[in-house]
Amino acid sequence: MFYVLAKVLWFFLQPSSLITMALAFGTLLYPTRWRRLSRSLMIGGLVALILGGLSPVGEWLFFPLENRFSRPDLAGGAPITGIIILGGVEDTRTMPPRELASLNDSAERLIEAVVLARRFPEARVVFTGGAGGILGTGELPEADTAARVLEALGVAKERITLEDRARDTYENAVFTKRLIDPSPSQRWLLITSAWHMPRAIGCFRKAGFAVEPWPVDYRTTGRVELMTEAGIAEGLQQIDFVMRQYVGLLMYYIAGRTDALLPGP
Repeated sequence: MFYVLAKVLWFFLQPSSLITMALAFGTLLYPTRWRRLSRSLMIGGLVALILGGLSPVGEWLFFPLENRFSRPDLAGGAPITGIIILGGVEDTRTMPPRELASLNDSAERLIEAVVLARRFPEARVVFTGGAGGILGTGELPEADTAARVLEALGVAKERITLEDRARDTYENAVFTKRLIDPSPSQRWLLITSAWHMPRAIGCFRKAGFAVEPWPVDYRTTGRVELMTEAGIAEGLQQIDFVMRQYVGLLMYYIAGRTDALLPGP
């Protein structure tokens, strides 16, 4: 229920939707006695459109998320027991049957997992991700296609463990812990996008599963830019994307899925 409700609410509450609704209602109300409200909506919507679409605000909002966790030093200490890859790398809705997988912008999670699997040949490789649809379209669990990609890139089948029921980050943590039953002495690396790592770490901590962050898929250089080359459409898409992460952190904290609003090291 939490998963479906979050999807539906975000469709209406994402910044681009709010901007569109403000401009639409402002236009519709202009000929009525609510003209003053109409002007406020249109001006507010236009200002938000310009700031969100043409300024680097979206990039700036990524910084607190992407800079929150750094990679650990793997040169010493106990050996790496396993590598956990969070789903979110494939678009199973558009994957033609002739393709190995339809990968999205977060495909670096799989690529980095293969690199680590070669570096630590004794480590288990765990992928967690189920079907993400809410309308019952019959799409395959993401874990199924991820396994084919990992094997095609050289990871032996017997090393791969699949968790194919999780639909969100909290379920990733809970279901993965149940599946592999880790011991406190083991070292597990968690691979996910840098902007997603705070929420992921928070969920694994809440589930009682100690993992070490291995962030990938950075969307910024880490340097403050005063100009942006993105157009309005790209800028709004970036704002929607990063604000979804902040709203997710807030909702997970309220729901008790994490024990901190912005989990840190």
